[in-house]
Amino acid sequence: MNEWKSWEVFVRSQNGIAHRHIGSVMASDAAMAMQYARDVYTRRDDFVSLWLVASDQVISSAGQDKEAWFGTARDKAFRHATYYPVPEGVQHL
Repeated sequence: MNEWKSWEVFVRSQNGIAHRHIGSVMASDAAMAMQYARDVYTRRDDFVSLWLVASDQVISSAGQDKEAWFGTARDKAFRHATYYPVPEGVQHL
């Protein structure tokens, strides 16, 4: 028998929008994980797509890397829209 592992579950409620993480399931293989995810997460809501990813295949940035990954360059003011003057007559930016 295969070892059970964790699978992350993503759903999409309608075409044209992004999938969102909804939870996780434990299963021995991808087919079983898909079945469990369907049974557990799609009973109450209508979805058009279901994605599963083995939890051990998900990578992320570490908390201590926040500034290096997501910090903005404060010395580059030209990257902010407030740097540029708004022409007359422009209503929606």
